[in-house]
This record gives sequence, C-alpha cells and structure tokens, in this order.
Amino acid sequence: MISQQQQQAMTEAVARIRDTMAQAARAAGRDPASVQLCAACKTRTVEEVRFSAGLAIDLFGENHVQELVEKADAGAYEGKPGHFIGHLQTNKVNKVVGRAALIQSVDSQRLLEKIDAAAGRLGLVQDILLEINIGEESSKSGVTQDSLWPLLDEASTREHLRLRGLMAIPPADADESQTRRFFARMRELLEKAAALGLPNAQMDILSMGMSGDYAAAIAEGATIVRIGTAIYGARDYSKK
Repeated sequence: MISQQQQQAMTEAVARIRDTMAQAARAAGRDPASVQLCAACKTRTVEEVRFSAGLAIDLFGENHVQELVEKADAGAYEGKPGHFIGHLQTNKVNKVVGRAALIQSVDSQRLLEKIDAAAGRLGLVQDILLEINIGEESSKSGVTQDSLWPLLDEASTREHLRLRGLMAIPPADADESQTRRFFARMRELLEKAAALGLPNAQMDILSMGMSGDYAAAIAEGATIVRIGTAIYGARDYSKK
C-alpha cells in the first residue's frame, strides 16, 4: 500500500516537474506539449507505478527486463506506454519486444538483428531509439558518434523495426555548461540523421535529460525527459 503522504508527495512533485517543463519549453520557443514526461520507475512497486499513472505522466521507463514484465503484465501503467530504457541483453529481447512500446537503448547491430527477428515472429514493427554514448565513457553503453551512421543504415533495412530517434545520458560529472553542449550535440546528430531520409526512420524523438538536468535538455530540444527520483523520491535498493 502507498501512504497518503507518499501519494501527496508524488502528486506535488509531478505538478512541479510539469510546471518546470512547460517553462523550459516556452523559454526555448517550443510548445510544452512537444515534450513528454517519462517516469523512470526502476525499483518502484506495482502500487507506486499504478498510482503515478493517474498523474500527468505520459509514459513509463524501465531499466530491468523483469520489472517491465512484472509491471506491464500487472497493468500498472494503466494503458500508458511502457518504454525500455536500460541496457538490453540480447538473450532477453523476446521478453521486451511486444511489451515495450519503444526500446530506447539499442546500441549494436546484433541487438538490432535480435529485435527485428523477435518482432517478425510476433508480426509487428518495434519502435526503437539508438543510444549514443555522447560522453564516450568506457563505463556506459551506447554507440560512438562515428559508429552511429553505419548502425542507422543497418536499422533502416530492417523490415520489423521503425527507428524513431536517439537517446543519451551525458556524463554525471559534467558541469552545467558541458551538459548543455552534450545535449546540443545530440540535437545536431538527430537533425543530421533525420536529413538522410532513410526508410523505416521517422527520427522525431530525442530522449535526454533526467531529474537534475531536464530543463537544460528541453532547452536543447529533448522530446522525452526521463525522471525518476524527482517523482518518486530516493530509491531503496534493499527492496530488490
């Protein structure tokens, strides 16, 4: 069960986030409706997610396959889309395709092939984003900027994939100006990729920005911001 205090805290947090999102969008000359709020609900319970689905949240993002399966199958998202935003292992693709409305973290040709094959078996087209390791950090997944282009070409040939855009997580230790530059570079990459006019590539989504930097991400063109702790509070990893 969720306490009334938790419910109130979540309700107020989402209202504050929505207000900040709208202000950031308007300041950048953008329509606030052009930016979606993804609730990053890693470690959150089915009950917490189900309550938050009644708030002004557009979609949910899961980092772990087992949590996506549990919450999707329990109907915790209340009809709102569930995205997969974590590193996806190829041996778990079959559990994600068909459950996730969008897989945001595709970063290899092998993963592309596995997703395409799984979607083909289900007779559907799976929406994906390509994840860019924008800070070129050895500890993070994602393709380099140079490796993006051959992966784009490969994705565009896949019958059961639809490429919707790009995703990134800037380095956590970057200062505000550095983070803005990383976000601006992501926008440039998306624009360049969209200009190629590749088949099976809609290229209308830029997923970037989290609890500490989402306003800057919106200023630089984010269409999805992924926010967890600012909605739900600090994570308690002892539950898992």
